[in-house]
Amino acid sequence: MRRSGDSARLATMVLDRFLLASKGFERHLRTVAPDGWGAPTPCTDWDVRALVNHMTRGNLNYVGLLRGATREEFLAQREADALGDDPVAAFTGSVQACADAFAEEGALDRVVDYPLGKLTGRQALALRTADSTVHTWDLARALGADETLDPGLVAWIDESHDEIFAGLAPGPRFFADPPPGAPHATRQDRVLTRFGRDPR
Repeated sequence: MRRSGDSARLATMVLDRFLLASKGFERHLRTVAPDGWGAPTPCTDWDVRALVNHMTRGNLNYVGLLRGATREEFLAQREADALGDDPVAAFTGSVQACADAFAEEGALDRVVDYPLGKLTGRQALALRTADSTVHTWDLARALGADETLDPGLVAWIDESHDEIFAGLAPGPRFFADPPPGAPHATRQDRVLTRFGRDPR
């Protein structure tokens, strides 16, 4: 695959962010105890297994979008089980499949039929990366683990929020309404609050 220097660097940056966010989620996923899959998460409708399935199925659904899936097909598959008997292998496999799909020539410029509006592969992967980062915090909190997110990802989401969500239809953006922000909050706290989390 050959790209011009600038476009190749940009593509590498976009993919690297996704892989970094996925690695943070995987780090916590590997610590889930055998009896921990039913633990509640900040996503009130999901326990740990459902959250991990959401992440795994989401990666596969984004691959589907690049392959021409419609928004209706995307939504119909959102809750379908993607974990089987080995959630860790299923998740890591989905990350690789997603990264490989978005690394294909022209994938970042392809227009996909995302449920909240048509967008480019580049913006779709940005959405996937933001989602993965915030859900890493959800998993960490559910497990009682260190909730510190990668500061570079936090800064990117904070600075690029409007660009990430540009042009999408109004709506919940698949996150809850934000609670009131605390004074003197950290940057991570501000990002989490904006995405409907209560970091207190």
